[in-house]
Amino acid sequence: MLLSWLISYQLKSRFKKYSLIPMNKGFTGKDVAEKMLREHGISDVKVVSVEGTLTDHYNPATKTVNLSRDVYYGNHVAAGAVAAHECGHAVQHAEAYAWLSLRTALVPIQNVTATAMNVIFMAMIFGSYLIHGLFPFMLPVIIICYSVFTLFAFITLPVEINASSRALVWLNSAGVTNYETHPKAVSALRWAAYTYVIAALGSLAMLLYYIMIYMNRR
Repeated sequence: MLLSWLISYQLKSRFKKYSLIPMNKGFTGKDVAEKMLREHGISDVKVVSVEGTLTDHYNPATKTVNLSRDVYYGNHVAAGAVAAHECGHAVQHAEAYAWLSLRTALVPIQNVTATAMNVIFMAMIFGSYLIHGLFPFMLPVIIICYSVFTLFAFITLPVEINASSRALVWLNSAGVTNYETHPKAVSALRWAAYTYVIAALGSLAMLLYYIMIYMNRR
């Protein structure tokens, strides 16, 4: 929890700092995204603006690069880095990147598992008044659910790291960043990647926690 808070704080702090540094050539996040897609020969993906802060994502189902308003309209290093990262996912999709395909295939299972966990915890909260000792019966299912969460989280790591790598290489080669702004883009995407590392470790910790409870009960 402490690591998660620290990384979240650093990420927001750096994005705020890099939001004050203008992007080379006056590009906005939208301009960067459209340019990267165009130069990779991708013409069937749209760049759209969405509400929220750091809500940027690529949706392979609708083939849209969704950028938060600050990134979409922003003319700064942070906006360019985020926009290029999300386009990195679009490039992965176009090239049938194996890890992205695997993560996409797991999304329906992840959604079902998340719904099952909500039902289980609600049943444990209200059902415990009616059925004494409900938790032991639910424990194996909870372990299975957290196994899915952990698998999904660790598969996400190479997907996100690869998207950032593609983005940084392109930003440099396309001249969108220069010797002064490129290190800032690297830093922004590195701290963004740390959030996925912490999420994966947190999911693994919870899985091991429930496994240890199960083994002790046995």
